[in-house]
Amino acid sequence: MLAAGLGALGWAARHHGRPAKTSEIAAAPATSITLPPVLPLAPKDWRGQIDYRALDARIQAMMADRSMEGLAIAVVENGRLSFVRGYGLTSPRDGEKIEAGTVFRWASLSKTVAGTLGARLARDGAFSLDDPLGKFGTSLRLPGDAQNSLTVAQLLSQRTGLPRNAYDGWLEGGRDPKMIRQSLATVPPQCPPATCHTYQNVAYDTIREVVETATHRSYVDQVRQRLFLPLGMASATIGVDGLRDAKHWARPSRGGRALPLVDAYYRIPAAAGVNSNIVDLARWMQAQMGQAPAVLPAPLLADIQRPRVNTGRPYGNSPLGRSLERPGYGLGMRSFGYKGHRLVGHSGAVDGYRSTMMFDPATKTGVVMLWNSEASLPFKLQAEVFDLYYHLPFTDWLQLKDGDRGAALAP
Repeated sequence: MLAAGLGALGWAARHHGRPAKTSEIAAAPATSITLPPVLPLAPKDWRGQIDYRALDARIQAMMADRSMEGLAIAVVENGRLSFVRGYGLTSPRDGEKIEAGTVFRWASLSKTVAGTLGARLARDGAFSLDDPLGKFGTSLRLPGDAQNSLTVAQLLSQRTGLPRNAYDGWLEGGRDPKMIRQSLATVPPQCPPATCHTYQNVAYDTIREVVETATHRSYVDQVRQRLFLPLGMASATIGVDGLRDAKHWARPSRGGRALPLVDAYYRIPAAAGVNSNIVDLARWMQAQMGQAPAVLPAPLLADIQRPRVNTGRPYGNSPLGRSLERPGYGLGMRSFGYKGHRLVGHSGAVDGYRSTMMFDPATKTGVVMLWNSEASLPFKLQAEVFDLYYHLPFTDWLQLKDGDRGAALAP
């Protein structure tokens, strides 16, 4: 599994009070984000500083590349949903047109939900972000019993010290995630725990056990009640059945060929279990921009998005990767600088799907994309969206003339 990402802001407010009883922890108040009266699906409804006709033309050209199958995109400008459109098909052979309501997998973009839920529950007193994992009796075992001292915040900011993507292959081979986490004790560490960033999937899902132990409710139920329902994210689900049961969903593909839907990473839902349509992913981004303060108040967002550890380049040594400065990781959120601006977000990848969210928290402007292939082109398109918004000279990030072959960018 691949997983790329982005997250940051400045100040942090941590809760250090006594843990609350389950009955004392109230669900977030209902406060769905307001959408425009008419979704901006057609050119006459596109509004903002960005030249959306130019962006649409670039996307149309990108979709002609053989690495692409279907794509849904939404742009939020100044906190307002300004552009939504679907391109391509839900599957290579007999697919339907991608629409605003088409459901895709988020893959590792799901980590933003886990990090946000963890911070929200800590704010409400269910536990502290500074609590050691050993307090919760999780299945995670680290070299030297470091799980007894590694904190919730260090887990959510990917500082276990394990080698990158430890034992993902075992998960893909069908082994039980809890058994895998217990086996991590024998893995030679890449660095002492809490001292460096090493991206994880199986270990990251330990937050699910923390949530369930502290609240005596399922992780899925906590996400639904505290985040998805209050934010009005009606299409958002967790798990393979949520995807399959959607009325209109995109099938996985690679290079123009259909792929089987594989559920391995759905078995670690906090790391990679979310599904939704593009409008609800845009709602999620708007909430992260501060547009739903009753659910995610500004101090909480600051804590989530504040970089806690430096990382490598999320897009490797590619031209885009070299353009992103000071990469860091917060609570399930990446962050970096881009041409004098600060961007936050995350990306994801599983077999046959890719996803990304990137936004400027200062201007409340950003882009989300979901697509059902393993193409790398949409990752590059993000930079063109921001160049349009910042009125920067055109840079041909897509380089379509060179014939992108869909090789995934390194996380």
